[in-house]
Amino acid sequence: MLLNVTNQSEDAFSCYSASVEGYRYFAVLWGCAVTITGTVGNLMTILAFAMDSQLRTRFNVLIVNLAVADLLYCTILQPISVDSYLYLRWRSGELWCRTFGLLLFLSNSVSIITLCLVAMSRYILVAKRALFNRIFSDCGLVFLLLSTWALGLASFGPLWSVYVFVPQVCTCSFHRTRGRPYSTILLFFYFFVGLGCVGTFYLLIYRRVRVASKALLRYRLSRRSSKKKPPLSAPGTDDSGVESGMATASTELSNQGKLMQSKEDVNSDNAPFEAQDEPINQLGGSKSIPDVVNKPHSSPPAPNSAASHTASSGDDGEFRRVTRMCFAVFLCFVFCFVPFMLLNIVDKSGRAPQVLHMFCANLTWLNSCINPVLYAVMNRQFRRAYQLLLTRAVTPFTCR
Repeated sequence: MLLNVTNQSEDAFSCYSASVEGYRYFAVLWGCAVTITGTVGNLMTILAFAMDSQLRTRFNVLIVNLAVADLLYCTILQPISVDSYLYLRWRSGELWCRTFGLLLFLSNSVSIITLCLVAMSRYILVAKRALFNRIFSDCGLVFLLLSTWALGLASFGPLWSVYVFVPQVCTCSFHRTRGRPYSTILLFFYFFVGLGCVGTFYLLIYRRVRVASKALLRYRLSRRSSKKKPPLSAPGTDDSGVESGMATASTELSNQGKLMQSKEDVNSDNAPFEAQDEPINQLGGSKSIPDVVNKPHSSPPAPNSAASHTASSGDDGEFRRVTRMCFAVFLCFVFCFVPFMLLNIVDKSGRAPQVLHMFCANLTWLNSCINPVLYAVMNRQFRRAYQLLLTRAVTPFTCR
């Protein structure tokens, strides 16, 4: 028995250690939960996009690309990781070990690039609408999606010869030293520069939305105060305040015209990918935010200005809710990967307990299954689509 344990410990594909013999059962249960939740959730996201015409928008194409990358991990890679933790050794051979390592980093790189595209699209939507229409056109989206996978494959493909089994985390990855400095540059570019760009885009979005909110608040306050003032006398008199308030009144009317204009254009903001004439949906952006920030108008208020104002405010609310959802997806990605990255940077000599390395590696599994949960919690339209899919799936059993 002692001889078998010694042979297993010396095996190049073994991660056996007495310190993790009990932890492996937690890892197996955790991995099974991630496999089931991630496979079902990401598959439902893709089916919801395919079956619900209101979800087929240019922006949601990026969400589906993220779901495909996560589905690749949950359905193919995660079960193999569960097997290696159950037996505390890699049982699939050297060729599949290298393939596993390549697919693992391909999935992660596609996720990071897609998160960058999501954040960039939200910012361009509020900053330069015309540029958004050019970049995220039908052909542009196809090019961007193919580029995410091509760039990931071109980045991590050259590391094929250094993908090995790493006992510390009981999975296959590139060798800690043999791939340097190329592997170090890649990780820095994707995980620090890439995620830093995502955070920067969301910061810029927050600043623009905040400016638009302040402008809208000033407009509402000025409207309320104008209702309390007496009728204006002839221009040029001082007692009515016309001389000092004319510019303000003109600005307020201009802002109201902008909000009306945004209502007229809102249907073209994020039209469905295959049916561009469909109305704006839950994941659509709003034209009113960029208009309030960037475009001066002088249109006078129309009789239905109150209704237009309310509708535009609602569209702005939809934009903010969707942006918050995207930001939550980004934060979950950071939460899942940063502990693992920091541990590998700090513990270069590998002196930290193996169970700590395994736990941080297992935390990254959560990223592949958490996104559909966020969509269901933070987005009404995806939630309704999920409910419809589950109802259709359960109906044959309830009828019986």
